[in-house]
Amino acid sequence: MNKRFTISQLAKAADIPTTTIRYYERIGLIQPEDRSAGNYRLYGDESLQKLKFIKSAQSIGFTLEDVKALLSDESGETPTCGSVQELIEDRLEDVEKRLKDLQHVRRVLKSALEKCFTQKKTDCCHVVERLHTP
Repeated sequence: MNKRFTISQLAKAADIPTTTIRYYERIGLIQPEDRSAGNYRLYGDESLQKLKFIKSAQSIGFTLEDVKALLSDESGETPTCGSVQELIEDRLEDVEKRLKDLQHVRRVLKSALEKCFTQKKTDCCHVVERLHTP
């Protein structure tokens, strides 16, 4: 038998805020499967699994738009590897760019730290001074 969850029970089971579930409803990622006698939204195991899938997909870099595509293609069918390949390539490209940006930040911070080691602890910090300069 399919378990029924209120929105707060579903949020707790999926370990996400209820506001997130409401947002996902507004953008069409999830829908309540039923209503209680008191008109509360009710969700089933399928909704819980979908929320877990969304969390997992986001944790590896997929956007919510990507998640929509991963859940079903234009015809409503489960997407094929061929249709998902472009999404994966796009996310991988994003990750490569972010890595490059982070490597630059790392070099700048290491250089700043090396300069800190050569200055007296009571001198004005060159990093802060430089950030204040337009």
